[in-house]
Amino acid sequence: MWGFIEYRAPHSKSACPSRWDRQASLSLRRNCHSHMTRNWRVRDSALGSSPAIETPPPPRPRHTLRPGTPVLLQTLPLPLLLLPPRLLPLRPCLRCCREAALARRAEPMLDLEVVPERSLGNEQWEFTLGMPLAQAVAILQKHCRIIKNVQVLYSEQSPLSHDLILNLTQDGIKLLFDAFNQRLKVIEVYDLTKVKLKYCGVHFNSQAIAPTIEQIDQSFGATHPGVYNSAEQLFHLNFRGLSFSFQLDSWTEAPKYEPNFAHGLASLQIPHGATVKRMYIYSGNSLQDTKAPGMPLSCFLGNVYAESVDVLRDGTGPSGLRLRLLAAGCGPGLLADAKMRVFERSVYFGDSCQDVLSMLGSPHKVFYKSEDKMKIHSPSPHKQVPSKCNDYFFNYFTLGVDILFDANTHKVKKFVLHTNYPGHYNFNIYHRCEFKIPLAIKKENADGQTETCTTYSKWDNIQELLGHPVEKPVVLHRSSSPNNTNPFGSTFCFGLQRMIFEVMQNNHIASVTLYGPPKPGAHLRTAELP
Repeated sequence: MWGFIEYRAPHSKSACPSRWDRQASLSLRRNCHSHMTRNWRVRDSALGSSPAIETPPPPRPRHTLRPGTPVLLQTLPLPLLLLPPRLLPLRPCLRCCREAALARRAEPMLDLEVVPERSLGNEQWEFTLGMPLAQAVAILQKHCRIIKNVQVLYSEQSPLSHDLILNLTQDGIKLLFDAFNQRLKVIEVYDLTKVKLKYCGVHFNSQAIAPTIEQIDQSFGATHPGVYNSAEQLFHLNFRGLSFSFQLDSWTEAPKYEPNFAHGLASLQIPHGATVKRMYIYSGNSLQDTKAPGMPLSCFLGNVYAESVDVLRDGTGPSGLRLRLLAAGCGPGLLADAKMRVFERSVYFGDSCQDVLSMLGSPHKVFYKSEDKMKIHSPSPHKQVPSKCNDYFFNYFTLGVDILFDANTHKVKKFVLHTNYPGHYNFNIYHRCEFKIPLAIKKENADGQTETCTTYSKWDNIQELLGHPVEKPVVLHRSSSPNNTNPFGSTFCFGLQRMIFEVMQNNHIASVTLYGPPKPGAHLRTAELP
């Protein structure tokens, strides 16, 4: 089997070989996408014996190639496998490279409205202070064709010591979320050359308008004297809920901006033409003391969120959950009901699915279990009769809670509470569940004493409170399919007082599963009636 490459030469009125080669190369680059043209054809030919390598003779002077004349450039003895055209060693098309560069340069920048102490966004979407992490990620996923190259930054060993950051590298924007409540705390624009910004509909930063100190003063008006940070060599101009950082061009300018110089009024003398290096949007008067505000009403979107979840227990173990819920804008009159409502609901083991629906509303998703992978750890798994029906979960993502129902009785048999730590396989599926679990302490001098385990407790501290060693854990491997690996590693499951604690490798609790014997729910519901 042999192969050859055939090329149909274009019109040519030149006589010199260099001109012929140049026109051939230009024709090769015409309409060059993936470095190939329609004039190239690769085909097989049964030539019997291997022919010699033939090259076309150089064109004679004043010779014109006729249109459609086949010219055999080279006959190569190829083994049974032929190179596809896209792998031919052709030079990159200069025209295509230039067009690609112009396309990247002409790609529109984000044009965003700045609202101090509130948000940054446009007509299609908006990043609002106090927004949950999951909603910000949903915006990025929906507009992935416009907002690209997003990084998630967090501390793997100490996820509570540093803010969780979404870095929009292409647009020069960072979204800083509080490490505890995972709500948006600070919006930082660290590269103003990659984004257009406007205030009250008027641009103060774009390709045609530089964000100088004069432009900021014209757009936002007067404010208090700025503060110079000698360590960063940045000059901070602060408004309520908004700060601008200016970079000084030379270190020699620094001394006259010290706070003790000229009775503290020298900070007004910012060099003319100084441009903004960073911009911050936050809540309050101070960027250093700011905290993530409460969730705004615009972020509820008809959902119910859990402010706290208390685990109820009896003498033997957990008996149910008491949830403090937040809701806003429910009902047909959204504008009339524009205020937050706080209420409590309780669910117990043995409650029917109708009881749970009346207490918590419809779940976001219903998941049917296909198999029970923990069945092998039961006392006699081989004696258990396989069920013809599958147990099913009610998934409440905004509450951070899963509820498992028995397939035969349709009664609650398990609760699963999720902490939503970064670095876990289920990260960003659930909102963080702020739970409190009372643990019975079994020590010599502490009979009947209880300690509280929270979402932020570490497993080492819980073991110290219990005062006795816990049995060896069960190693849990999670993956989307048998052939995929979990990039976050395995977790460890510890059984304790009718609860299973799933512990990450950094000793933080990933989830807690509560289980126990079904309890009749009729007398419990009667006690709750007014």
